[in-house]
Amino acid sequence: MSELLVDFITSLDGCASGEGWPGFWGLEGPEYLAWLGEQPGATYLMGANTYRLMSGFAAGRVPSGQDEFRPEEEASVDELGRASKVVFSSSLEAPLTWANSTLVRDDAVGAVRAMKASGTGLLSTIGSLTLCRSLLRAGLVDRFRVVMFPVITGATGEERIYDGYPDVALEMTDHRTFDGRIQLAEYRPRVLDHPPLGHPA
Repeated sequence: MSELLVDFITSLDGCASGEGWPGFWGLEGPEYLAWLGEQPGATYLMGANTYRLMSGFAAGRVPSGQDEFRPEEEASVDELGRASKVVFSSSLEAPLTWANSTLVRDDAVGAVRAMKASGTGLLSTIGSLTLCRSLLRAGLVDRFRVVMFPVITGATGEERIYDGYPDVALEMTDHRTFDGRIQLAEYRPRVLDHPPLGHPA
């Protein structure tokens, strides 16, 4: 059975990106980049918006506010291009142009449940906030990992990750600090029907 990892890179205030900021908020360091390079291969799951953004980068479209890719960003996009990718969308048309990408029009929750049951490798999300929220609500997420960069994007932050989430209990399974400033926290999530203190036994 496959394992599903929801994997986020965030600002400290829980935003997935910020207007005018480069990838990794420009704060990645050698320890973090080395750790990224050591991660096991996965099949990446994404929605249409993330596919459009990332495939655009793969085709050479530079992020807004930049003149060119930084080496770290280019390496990340190249590695993702070689990986197997499953895209859930009713608006995109097959065949997808980005290499190693498969379009799935079926309900994402049902499709991922079937992929988990029949597969053996790691499934990992990339971006795709709505997809991640749906998979979490359905109880399909085995690991929930957040890498927090030391910046608060109160004025420029975009894509607030946790808006619309259910209440979730998190059991920490791993944590680490990279380059003296970047914090990784990994959890086993459990969706709650209600706050645990709101209903006495």
